[in-house]
Amino acid sequence: MKYPVINEEWCKGCGICVAVCPKQVLRVSPTKINKRGLNVAEAQAPEKCIGCRLCETVCPDFAITIVEG
Repeated sequence: MKYPVINEEWCKGCGICVAVCPKQVLRVSPTKINKRGLNVAEAQAPEKCIGCRLCETVCPDFAITIVEG
């Protein structure tokens, strides 16, 4: 199973990854905040991930990595 791992310190919560995910795996968290005070993306449904890597590709901050586990 592949799923996204988000480096919360690099993420600025822009939501681009959320917009491109065809399976609605990601969301910008209403409660997770990084050290910079920004709401960050999180995998709300990692089991739905198809490993397309669109989120990883479009992230302007290189904060997403698709891993297999």
